[in-house]
Amino acid sequence: MAGRREVDVPSLVAAAREADPRALGRLLSLVEDRSPVLRKVLAALAPHAGRAHVVGLTGPPGVGKSTTSSAVVARYRRQGLTVAVLAVDPTSPFSGGALLGDRVRMGEHAGDRGVFIRSMATRGHLGGLSSAAPQAVRVLDAAGFDVVLLETVGVGQSEVEVAGTADTTVVLVAPGLGDGVQAAKAGILEVADVLVVNHADRPGADRTVRDLRAAVALGARADGAWQPAVVRTVATTGEGVGALVEAVAAHRAALGETGLLERRRHRAAREVEALALDAVRARIAGLGGGDGLVRLAARVAGGELDPHGAAERLLTALEPQPSAEGLSERR
Repeated sequence: MAGRREVDVPSLVAAAREADPRALGRLLSLVEDRSPVLRKVLAALAPHAGRAHVVGLTGPPGVGKSTTSSAVVARYRRQGLTVAVLAVDPTSPFSGGALLGDRVRMGEHAGDRGVFIRSMATRGHLGGLSSAAPQAVRVLDAAGFDVVLLETVGVGQSEVEVAGTADTTVVLVAPGLGDGVQAAKAGILEVADVLVVNHADRPGADRTVRDLRAAVALGARADGAWQPAVVRTVATTGEGVGALVEAVAAHRAALGETGLLERRRHRAAREVEALALDAVRARIAGLGGGDGLVRLAARVAGGELDPHGAAERLLTALEPQPSAEGLSERR
């Protein structure tokens, strides 16, 4: 395509491995745009991935995720660790744009070369993340950051996809958001490795902490497996953030190498499956002729064909047809 710059993959990867922000930004743009060279990029980065601790941070709107993220980044930097932040913002269903305001709220780290912050729009993907988030995390991991902090959109109880992308999942709640026991039953809390009651200086914080600890105790397992830690924070002042970072480290230690590898295998399986499904959808979109999806759908709508039969025909159309040369070899 005219005007499109050629991508020097080896040079770009080498620069990203040095945490060059422009190289990282371009790589993440390739991920979001599903560039044709992305496969080469990820293949070049693959040997370098698997060292970063991926920490997911989620919770309902207004709970203070971005403020907490900024405070956590500051704590990690005091420990001498490098941090990449991938903050996912919702996409407007009208304009297709996104506010991408997390960069503004984390502006205090803008001049720190040990911190890289990238906002990413959901582009209509549900579950609190962008569909490109797993590969973006892989890029940041391979770039050599010690911690990759993944912050979700903040749209409610359905944001559980982060648990399949992170090594440790931190769920934030706040006092005054409803009955504590009801909150503990929400799907978003069931994925927590660490529970954080933010705005802990507000009325009702003590009750929220008690309710969450009671819920954790009710679900305690006899085999001694990790039980979610409950931490109080006031992210605006930094109070309790040290305890939060310690709880995340304790969870990482409790997982051990075996548990961590198992989580990462599960994460890789989800990523491979998603890529395979994307490829199948692309092939379906490219089908033409009598077995095209649109014509099959018309036959189903007209009562000529049932949905299962149409699906079987579609799958048959996706199967590679043997060439004449292949047929002669079989004979």
